[in-house]
Amino acid sequence: MVRSIISHSDDVPDTMNIRIKQIRLWRTEVVRRPGALAQALEPLAQHGADLKVVRVRDAGGGRGRRNVVEVYAGEGRRAAVVAQAAGFSLTKATTLLLQGENRPGFAYAMANAVAWAGIEVVDHEAGVVSNRFSSTLTFATESDAKKAVAVIRKVIRTFQAADSVGD
Repeated sequence: MVRSIISHSDDVPDTMNIRIKQIRLWRTEVVRRPGALAQALEPLAQHGADLKVVRVRDAGGGRGRRNVVEVYAGEGRRAAVVAQAAGFSLTKATTLLLQGENRPGFAYAMANAVAWAGIEVVDHEAGVVSNRFSSTLTFATESDAKKAVAVIRKVIRTFQAADSVGD
């Protein structure tokens, strides 16, 4: 289930525009070898899945023989059926998907504020293309994710206030 928790957009060009969605990732484990990721993603592609998030990391244990592949292809029955048929299972953790205009220092400010609020981030990945960023933050519980949203909203407001002072 996707919940649009916050969607900021104004017609003012200098205003930060950031969307936050609470998402659930689909997960599978694969043997670490060339082609394993492509093999895991192939059935999703064949069924037209539009992947919004793909994350790969070591499955743990320190031996490095298996990887965890996590994907998000939207919500709804079709996405769930395709993911399950491809061997993925729904994760228990709650993930926030943030997308918006990149600003220097935003990732740090967000991470710092979440830390000071006593909220543990289980996993975080981010990237920037041109001036747009996409970031996933995973939390152990939905309650932690909701608390993090409130904290991140404050960070966004701080950056927006700084933008308006600079005008």
